[in-house]
This record gives sequence, structure tokens and C-alpha cells, in this order.
Amino acid sequence: MPGLIRIKPHHFVDIVTAFGAGRKHFEPHPHGHAVHTVAAMVAADPDVLLEMDFGADDICEPCAHNIGGFCDDTIDTSFRPDAPASKREWNLLIDGRWASRLGLEEGDRLTAREFCVRLRDTAGDITDIYREIPAEHTAARAANLAKGALALLEPKGRQ
Repeated sequence: MPGLIRIKPHHFVDIVTAFGAGRKHFEPHPHGHAVHTVAAMVAADPDVLLEMDFGADDICEPCAHNIGGFCDDTIDTSFRPDAPASKREWNLLIDGRWASRLGLEEGDRLTAREFCVRLRDTAGDITDIYREIPAEHTAARAANLAKGALALLEPKGRQ
């Protein structure tokens, strides 16, 4: 379906958070994932349709770490020792928490704007979503997430 983005909840949250931190442009990543193209699609059209996907979404699809639909990458757990070292396991954990908080299920479809409304209205204190990460890191993430969601909700031209 043209204009449909299959996306993990945390991938969308990360893009919105980056927008809130003032990031306007994403460069291609050495791993080859598609954050830069998906972020550009969202920035160009906040009414683009998103489909919740907890597996290999459109960002993961071209990534070098996407092996048969599964991420084989690892994460640095030095500052989050309670987190799983497997990026796939970490993503599933975080996506499950976001889905629960926002009332989302795999396969749900909503626009980027509708997702931002849910973020604005129900994200609340996100320290429990990222409980393995020190609170001081999460505070900045929360502030940028709120700013990014509001920016995407602004009518085109006022951004």
C-alpha cells in the first residue's frame, strides 16, 4: 500500500524524539537501516499511515543486521546492566511497554499524527518504559519526545 509505513512503536518514538531535539535531517546509517527515509516520510506528511510491526519493520528491512527477519545486533549494556544484550530482545521489551501504554497492538494502523496524539495524551512518565536506563537519560528523552509530538501536531506551515 503506497504511503504505508510498517514501524515498531519505539522506532516511531525515537524519530519523534529526534525531531523534538531539533533534528531535521537524518543521514544514512552504516548498518544500512532506513531511519533516514522513514523520518523524511513522516516529516513530509504527518498524516502518513503507520502499521504497527513488532518484527522487522520498514526501518529494519534493509539493515545489515536483519538476518531472515531477525535482528542479530547487540547493545552496550554498560550503563544499563539490567537490559538484554540482544537488540532484538531489547526492542521487543520496549515495544511491548510502548504498546501497552499507548493501547497499540501489532497490525494496528494509525497516522503519524494520531500516534502523536496518543503520545501527547498518554505517554506520561516514561521512566518505567525505559526502567533499565538511568533516569537522567530518560528525562531528556521525555522532554524531546513531548516537543517532537507537539511539532508534528502543528498545522503544516507553522512548524
